[in-house]
Amino acid sequence: MYAALFARLEQIYPELVAIRRDLHQYPELSFQEVNTPRKIAELLTAYGLEVRSGVGGRGVVGLLRGGKPGKTVALRADFDALPIQDEKDVAYKSRVPGVMHACGHDIHTAWLLGVAKVLSEFRDELTGNVVFIHQFAEELTPGGAKPMIADGCLDGVDVIYGAHVSSLEPYGTIGIAEGYASANADRFEIEIFGKGGHGAQPHLTVDPVVTGSQLVLNLQQIVSRRVNPLHPTVLTIGSFVSGSAFNIIPDTAKIVGTVRTFDAQTRRIVEQSIHAIAKATCEAAGAEVSVRYEHGYDAMWNDPLETKRVERLAEQIVGKENVKRLEPNLGGEDFAYYLQQVPGSFFFVGGRNPELDAVYPHHHPRFDVDERSLIVGGKLLLSATLDYLSDTTTAE
Repeated sequence: MYAALFARLEQIYPELVAIRRDLHQYPELSFQEVNTPRKIAELLTAYGLEVRSGVGGRGVVGLLRGGKPGKTVALRADFDALPIQDEKDVAYKSRVPGVMHACGHDIHTAWLLGVAKVLSEFRDELTGNVVFIHQFAEELTPGGAKPMIADGCLDGVDVIYGAHVSSLEPYGTIGIAEGYASANADRFEIEIFGKGGHGAQPHLTVDPVVTGSQLVLNLQQIVSRRVNPLHPTVLTIGSFVSGSAFNIIPDTAKIVGTVRTFDAQTRRIVEQSIHAIAKATCEAAGAEVSVRYEHGYDAMWNDPLETKRVERLAEQIVGKENVKRLEPNLGGEDFAYYLQQVPGSFFFVGGRNPELDAVYPHHHPRFDVDERSLIVGGKLLLSATLDYLSDTTTAE
């Protein structure tokens, strides 16, 4: 059955490329997706799936019932774009000013639609069901995963798989990560309220620039002195804004940054430490302070058993030498919320190809990938689905 499914997927490759390029030319931002989910729903309906639109807001879910009863596998792809101007010189570049698919979500959508079409043509031979989750708003918190889950997209699901194309890894490779695959991705904002005045009379002021500078240095001690060194943690200041004149001490300063952790305890330690250090530093300088700490996506944990399944199948598709064990990524991914509900695994499909100028990082204005990754990603999603449904060691 695998050979027939793979052959059919390769046969419809031109169709998948056309879908991907259409999405690439007409991208839509997070929480503003209108035409994209409509197109997806129309295609899933044409494939004969039971389709539900508006799931959790703008999501689309297709249910394929196999010819024989069995377990249920869910597969997920995201479809939102980014507020970036497309600077590629290709025929399919974005036609929407300031918006582009700079992270590969158009690829994800196309390969999942390909899997849906192929499986729909073999549904009578399928033991079990497959749920196709097309998610909106992955790029912008609070994201689309949580509301889609709340709206029932995982009802009756036993396992879930997802994938991300990568412009950092060569085409023809697959990356897997057992256990933590992405981090808790949090944001904090600190506003310091001092007392402004003339630069020639600093003794009459409470300088928020000096206080903020001291605070930036003090915050660095959280990672080096308050966190277990065996627990990876990043605290980065991305913005420090204050004042506008060379000879005026301003009234306020604002510091904005991000924290990346994996486990909940370390996340809590860092959050509490930021509040405590900000308060103490500013009080010592005679300034007041306001701290806002926002939790972003939770860390993503790949189930070890399901990741080993994906690894075994990946080796059959691209060869053992082309399957890479990846270190945990400190980026954020709201696929984590699906994995908190059911076991599963999220893997990475190489799309880098210097011959096609597909070498730029994600979120870059010239981002692109080798479109043959559509076949690699599709084959592994197909394989994981069939292998799980036929695995008698997993309970229904």
